[in-house]
Amino acid sequence: MKAPLETATLSDEEVRRIDAYWRAANYLSVGQIYLRENPLLREPLALAHVKRMLLGHWGTTPGQNFVYAHLNRVIRKYDLDMIYVSGPGHGGPALVANTYLEGTYSEIYPDIGQDEEGLRRLFRQFSWPGGIPSHVSPECPGSMHEGGELGYSLSHAFGAVFDNPGLVVACVVGDGEAETGPLATAWHSNKFLNPATDGAVLPILHLNGYKIANPTVFARIGRDELDQLLAGYGWEPIRVAGDEPEPMHRAMAAALDRAIEGIRVIQDRARRERRVSRPRWPMIVLESPKGWTGPREVDGLRVEGTFRSHQVPLADLAEKPEHLKALERWLRSYRPEELFDTRGRLRAELAGLAPRGVRRMGANPHANGGARPADLRMPDFRTHAVAVPAPGAVRAADTTVLGGFLRDVIERNQDTRNFRIFGPDETLSNRLGPVFGATQRQWMAEIVPGDEYLAPDGRVMEVLSEHQCEGWLEGYVLTGRHGVFNCYEAFIHIVDSMFNQHAKWLKVTSELSWRRRLPSLNILLASHVWRQDHNGFTHQDPGFIDHVVNKKASVVRVYLPPDANCLLSVMDHCLRSRHYVNVVVAGKHPAPQWLDMDAAIAHCARGIGAWSWAGNDADGEPDVVLACAGDVPTLETLAAVSILRRELPRLRVRVVNVVDLMKLQPKSEHPHGLCDGDFDALFTADRPVIFAYHGYPWLIHRLTYRRTNHDNLHVRGYKEEGTVTTPFDMPVLNDMDRFHLVLDVIGRVPELGAQAAPLRRSMEEKLIEHRRYIQEHGEDMPEIRTWQWEPSVTRR
Repeated sequence: MKAPLETATLSDEEVRRIDAYWRAANYLSVGQIYLRENPLLREPLALAHVKRMLLGHWGTTPGQNFVYAHLNRVIRKYDLDMIYVSGPGHGGPALVANTYLEGTYSEIYPDIGQDEEGLRRLFRQFSWPGGIPSHVSPECPGSMHEGGELGYSLSHAFGAVFDNPGLVVACVVGDGEAETGPLATAWHSNKFLNPATDGAVLPILHLNGYKIANPTVFARIGRDELDQLLAGYGWEPIRVAGDEPEPMHRAMAAALDRAIEGIRVIQDRARRERRVSRPRWPMIVLESPKGWTGPREVDGLRVEGTFRSHQVPLADLAEKPEHLKALERWLRSYRPEELFDTRGRLRAELAGLAPRGVRRMGANPHANGGARPADLRMPDFRTHAVAVPAPGAVRAADTTVLGGFLRDVIERNQDTRNFRIFGPDETLSNRLGPVFGATQRQWMAEIVPGDEYLAPDGRVMEVLSEHQCEGWLEGYVLTGRHGVFNCYEAFIHIVDSMFNQHAKWLKVTSELSWRRRLPSLNILLASHVWRQDHNGFTHQDPGFIDHVVNKKASVVRVYLPPDANCLLSVMDHCLRSRHYVNVVVAGKHPAPQWLDMDAAIAHCARGIGAWSWAGNDADGEPDVVLACAGDVPTLETLAAVSILRRELPRLRVRVVNVVDLMKLQPKSEHPHGLCDGDFDALFTADRPVIFAYHGYPWLIHRLTYRRTNHDNLHVRGYKEEGTVTTPFDMPVLNDMDRFHLVLDVIGRVPELGAQAAPLRRSMEEKLIEHRRYIQEHGEDMPEIRTWQWEPSVTRR
């Protein structure tokens, strides 16, 4: 698109009607922030008509109302399938106002009708106890991105259009939001967008000049520099700038026509030709005053076009009567009597400007779980089973086995194009390489000889930004598709806050009957803490689990499969599930396999269970319970059990393995939780419990603090000790290795007494021997490297 495309000029009548529609949206937005009564100013404004607590954000709102009115025009003109993403999510009044004007809001909430009483209720509910939040929240029709936390709008927009070839997402990016790291990287998403098979994102960078109390960088670097920056990202910026409504309406209409026609040229060419190249996609830079059309000055200070318009321009109405008068002048400046009829309905000539049916952005099904949501066609995961003739008899790399299953998921869903794998350049590192037997990495930038698995079309999306991977996947599942985000465990923390926002979205939408249940967001954490011995301390952090379990029990699930067959069973369940965040932690290195497929399915269905083949308490209550959660904790626990059963054959040991971490909570706290009776049946009411856990040990105490036997629970896990070392030395540094676990048992089973003294000395000597050996040889002792579970571990 090197030359401007011809566009139709708006007639004076079209300008008049679009401006009136914009004024109506602005009027409703101010009304939401301020009014509780007298919605159409049928009488002079009085203090009793105004909310006592004023909450909301005006600054971004008029600009977003302007954009929405003009998007309505191009949707009708080009019959677009379009949704709206509000990056400056503080502009909640704008989206509520516009979905009300187009009729969607009243259809979903019939008590807020298209009349004067409906307006009163619309205004009163905003930022009101029992009402709606001030952001573009889940309660707002057409919203798939709340925007309360800034930086993710563009990532969500691209996630929404992947595999949605007919969809256009108009994404308003605030100039404050544009300063965030995730947003800065998200401009590069155009290198991954295939115009033949994906939809289009139309970014609208809204330069209103200010954040809460400071100017924005993008508004102060000069037009040429900003244009060069955006062009360097691969975009073709189209500028619209000014503060006079009539010329701004004409300029915005021309810019949108040019952008939409440019998108169509790009897509038509790509869909006609077999060879697809990366285009320069159009975007719009909209420069308008912050708080546009609001009070120009308040108390002698300029407000419109400054940071002072960010929230509530006129406050302290009870103490300052002149502010109340100014508010009335502001509201009447929109001339509501020209906009609404005597019943309080938007006048018909203005209502006709909105699109119809599902073409309305508030009613578009893409923003509510997808236009044609479908479950995945799931292959039989049992066909990937690792043959386990006896516990510990064979070794396998768990995630490599999973990679074969995910390859089959890709193949089974090639035609529906509703499954993708996302990752920050770690799909191969996390040993999911078998997926490349069925697909490539989608990549629209240059491909040179020697590159591997790169193609314009592929099911794997990799960019070295955890923010983008998470944002793309969120946008993908929010529009009804399915996926997995695989990541190094330590670096998933980068998206802690993004996870927070998505979990909150799921919590709220689960309480809205009109919202569809979404495919679950699946996070696979590999390259985990216990096998990052080669990368060292910076790569060793299992704390994301602690973060996850803070969220509502109805939303979060955490799984720690001990081997490949359990991992297959867990991932099959996760990919079939809806409206959860599923976090799965799995190993990628060859490790002992414990359960055959039938046993793994049964164990995962229970989520927790005693492994009778590992313990020797079949005759009654154990003397000690050894519990474990995670692949390496399971290995070390079983190695400790083998020592105990060989050296102390009369000690009755029970082994409990936990796959579903939420089983540890009481059923009153989590739907997966065990009732107290079942928990005590596993862990006993009074015997010592030594628990080897994958993450930080205090989480287990937190989950079980109400349990009968909590005082006898002793947890070993990661305690922030790490370095570049050997695999076995990581558990040793954190006292979770087999030798320390044996010492824990000796120290907590008083009945053992003096008979355990030789074993205590032996374990202490083993720890000294281990330290000397690895310092001399740089690898673990042979007995560690070659250890294998013995079917019979009784002392000879």
